[in-house]
Amino acid sequence: MIVNLALRTSAALAAGAALLFAIAQPVMAQTSSGDEAYWVSTSKAKANMRVGPGRDYRISWTYVRKGVPLKVLRVMGGWRLVEDKDGSRGWILQQFLNRERAGIVTGSISEMRANKDGSGSLLWRVEPGVIGKLGECEAQWCAFEIEGRKGFIRADNVWGAQQP
Repeated sequence: MIVNLALRTSAALAAGAALLFAIAQPVMAQTSSGDEAYWVSTSKAKANMRVGPGRDYRISWTYVRKGVPLKVLRVMGGWRLVEDKDGSRGWILQQFLNRERAGIVTGSISEMRANKDGSGSLLWRVEPGVIGKLGECEAQWCAFEIEGRKGFIRADNVWGAQQP
């Protein structure tokens, strides 16, 4: 009888632990689309980055420009843990993001060229910090559009052109 009671107690504890694990699992932050990060950009002119995944968490940064490129590291419900080009991390509601690919020029002044292999005429010189729409990248050159001006820029001069 003591053995039977011990077996029932052990079974009840195991079932309770399994139930707690099953309940807690959906609440845990999931990595984005499997285990892979992906690129997004801000879809509104104002997007708040918070220290945690919820409106009750403190705002750590406010992006005040549409199209800022960000890397999504994790997903938790409607929230995305993102990282910007400076390495700052925080949580942004998915409704303030879109999958439109964008990039930000880094380093020194970069050249935008006419052809996708970097040849052709020099179209513009682009300063660091300029944000544009990023297209296909091939042979270290990416299609890049800045306010309607289109050309090709070296991939290593643009944060957002790399694999996330």
